[in-house]
Order: sequence, then C-alpha cells, then structure tokens
Amino acid sequence: MNAIVSTDFHFPGQVSKYTGKVRDVYSIGSDYLIMVATDRISAFDVVLPRGIPFKGQVLNQIASEFLDATADILPNWKIAVPDPMVTVGWRCEPFKVEMVIRGYLTGHAWREYKAGKRTLCGVPLPDGMVENQAFPEPVITPTTKATEGHDEDISREEIIARGIVSREDYEQLEAYTRALFRRGTEIAAGKGLILVDTKYEFGKRDGRIFLMDEIHTPDSSRYFYADGYAERLARGEHQRQLSKEFVREWLMQNGFQGKEGQQVPEMTDEIVAGITDRYAELFRQIAGRPFEGAECDDVPARIEKNINSFLQTL
Repeated sequence: MNAIVSTDFHFPGQVSKYTGKVRDVYSIGSDYLIMVATDRISAFDVVLPRGIPFKGQVLNQIASEFLDATADILPNWKIAVPDPMVTVGWRCEPFKVEMVIRGYLTGHAWREYKAGKRTLCGVPLPDGMVENQAFPEPVITPTTKATEGHDEDISREEIIARGIVSREDYEQLEAYTRALFRRGTEIAAGKGLILVDTKYEFGKRDGRIFLMDEIHTPDSSRYFYADGYAERLARGEHQRQLSKEFVREWLMQNGFQGKEGQQVPEMTDEIVAGITDRYAELFRQIAGRPFEGAECDDVPARIEKNINSFLQTL
C-alpha cells in the first residue's frame, strides 16, 4: 500500500486548492470545502519526507466520529464523508488562533516548565508540579495559526488587545473549548483513556461560530492509558500514551527538533511500517473497534470518483 502524500484534483466549481501540513483543501464555490486527509505526517511543524500508509484514513474517520459526538455543543463544518480519506463541509472564515487546552503537564508545556517558566500563554502554573501531573483544572494555552513555519504561544490578553479575535468571540471560544474538552474526556474515560491535551480550530459562518478541521485525533491530541497512570506518576515513569508523541520522541532521539540546520533522520521501511501499526492501534483504542484499511489499487482515482459522485448531490 503506497502512502498518498499529495493530490491534484480538479472538481466542478473548484475555485482554489490549499495544501496544509497534512490536508489538501479544495474550495468549491463560496460555500463548500473538500478536505483530503493525506498520509503526510508532520512533527515540530515540519512535514516529514515519507508518508504513512492509512494515516489519513485513521485521522479522517476519528475526526468524523468526534464531530458527530460533539454536534450538540456547537455546529461544526462537516456535511459528509464521501471517502475514507475525505470530509466535505461548510466553508467558514477561520479565527487566526488555535485553542489549545491542557489537562496535564506534559509535552511542550512540560518542556517550558522544566526550563523554569511558571507562566504559559499568560496562564500561571503552580510550583512543584512533576511531568504528567494533572493541573488543578485544565488550562487554555492558545497559539497563533501560522500559514508557514511554527505556531507561536500567545496570551488571551494579547489576542484581544491585538484584535485577532474580539473579546466577545474569544470568551465564547474559551467556553466551547472547555465544553468540548469535557466531552472528549468523558468519551475517553469510557475507553480506558485519559484525554491529556488537544487543540480546536474555530471559524465563523453567517455570524455563527463553527467547529472546524479535525478534533480528538492522535495528531491533534494526546491520550494516556488510564490503567497504571497513578502508579507510573508516583514512580516518575513515562506514561503509556496514545498520540503522535512517539514520532516526536523518535525524532528527538535522533537529533531532530525542527531547528535550523537539523536533518530529519532516515525513515526506513521498518520505521514507516511501525508508525502505520501505531496509528491502527490508536484507532482501535480511540474508536473502540479494529481499524479496517480501505485497500485499493488506485486510491487517488477512488477518492476522485467518490467526491465527484457526492458533489452531484449538493
């Protein structure tokens, strides 16, 4: 199975194509977006040189299920999933921030904390915490949404002061972020998992705020296994986790953190196959059922056919 790392479709009514780190987004007229979840993989805001077979399908299907499971909290952009790697949805005007929410001190937050910082995005952090410890309550640490390069931490006050988001809208984004995280936490707990941290993207359509893009996937979120969490924390051991962090850790062990002059280590067939297996396991744990890869001799042709068939129904 070859990884799908790029697409070049031309659909009826198509007005533009945007290539993100992982997704290829086609605009249809002024109302619709076609989002193709490719098999590209990124880490430290760098797209790695090889794709991961079936990764796009894993992300697309998890995101689709969580969009459905949170649609009572706020409207979202999803209209349909005409192909395992594709979501078609409403075009929204995106807010230029990503709403990151963290329930536990890990990852980027831990690296900052270990370096001595006691505020993150303007949020004060308690002294005396250890890696992977739960915050007294989840903290929201937004980032700017960079079109190129690295996203950057930013505070609530700066977002409002710079007019990136109005105060009224930002307060609503925070409320939605906390509600979505609570729902995600409840769903994860039912599967023996802890939703550690995640990010949400929002936009506006006809004056209403919509949830956009993917949610609660292993690319946008981090999960711990609940079983053994407290014991590992007490012993100062690494947590068993479900996320893309294992890819970041492999890169760091091989001297790469996305910094200038650093080279991505060689991604051998064995490494790529191992990452595919991990994503299948992520799906099984998060979705609660085995992953079934959509085998196909010509995946781009399948995607194009399925999208064109769906577009005829709009």
